[in-house]
Amino acid sequence: MSLTDAIQRANDLRRPLVMGVVNVTPDSFFDGGRFAETGQAVAHGLELAEQGADILDIGGESTRPGAEPVGVESELNRVIPVIEGLRRETACSISIDTSKPQVMRAAIAAGADMINDVNGLRDPRAVEAAAELGVPVCLMHMQGEPRTMQTSPSYGDVVAEVAEFLEQRVESCLSAGMKRAQLVIDPGFGFGKTLDHNLALLNGIETLRGSGIAVLAGLSRKSMLAAITGRTATDERLAASLAAALLVAQQGAAILRVHDVAETLDVLKVWIAARSVETAQLQALE
Repeated sequence: MSLTDAIQRANDLRRPLVMGVVNVTPDSFFDGGRFAETGQAVAHGLELAEQGADILDIGGESTRPGAEPVGVESELNRVIPVIEGLRRETACSISIDTSKPQVMRAAIAAGADMINDVNGLRDPRAVEAAAELGVPVCLMHMQGEPRTMQTSPSYGDVVAEVAEFLEQRVESCLSAGMKRAQLVIDPGFGFGKTLDHNLALLNGIETLRGSGIAVLAGLSRKSMLAAITGRTATDERLAASLAAALLVAQQGAAILRVHDVAETLDVLKVWIAARSVETAQLQALE
C-alpha cells in the first residue's frame, strides 16, 4: 500500500497513523542535541520504527519559538545522511520536515516518501517542487515565523481563520497540479497561538476534517501542555501528550506526530479495542 493510500485509509477509518519525530538538530525544544549525530539519529529512527511508527519525520531545522533559521547546506548535511541510513535499514515511510525546495528534492531523491512543511508551501518554489515530486505533502498553518510567532498572536475566530488559510493552501496546490489525495493539513498547534487558541483548535479537528482532507496533529510535549498541567520540564509531559493524542484521535485526526511512539500506540490500541466492541454491540442491536 502506498503512503498516500495508507493516509486516506486512516482518514476514512478514523484510525490514525503514528508519525515518530527524529530531530537532527542541536536546538529542538524536546530532544535537541540528543540525535544530532547521524548515527544517533538513524538508531533513534530505527527504534521508533521497531516500536511501530508508520512514518518517521526527519527534521534538520528547529522550528521551536525563537529558533534561528538554518542554511540550505547545513540542513542538507544534517538530514540526507539520516534519510539514506534509514532507507537502507527500514521500509518504514519517511517524511522530510522542511520548507526549503532544495531540501525537499534532495530528501525525496535520498528515499523520503513525504514532505512536511511548517510553512504550508507558501514559497512558490516549494509548491513547484512538491508538484513535480508527486508525494504526499502536509500543509501546516503558522502565524508569523518561528523567531516571532509567539509575540502576541491574534485571531478573531482561530478555527475559522486556520481553516480558511489551509483551504487556500490546498487550492494553491491543486492549481499547481497536485492531487487532493496527496494533501494533508495541520492546524499548527503552538505555531503562533496562545493556549486559548490551541484549545479551540483541539476542539476544532472535526471542523477542519470537513474538507475531507486528512488532518495531522502534533501536540507532543508542547508548551501548551505545560501551561495546562504546570509541568514545565518537557520530560514530564508524557501523560498530557497522550491525553491530547487521544482527544485528537477521537475527533478523526489521521496522523499523530509524536515523540513517544510506543506509548501513543498503547493508547490507540485501547481506544480502538473499546470502539470495536461498541460498534459490534450497536450492530447487534440493528
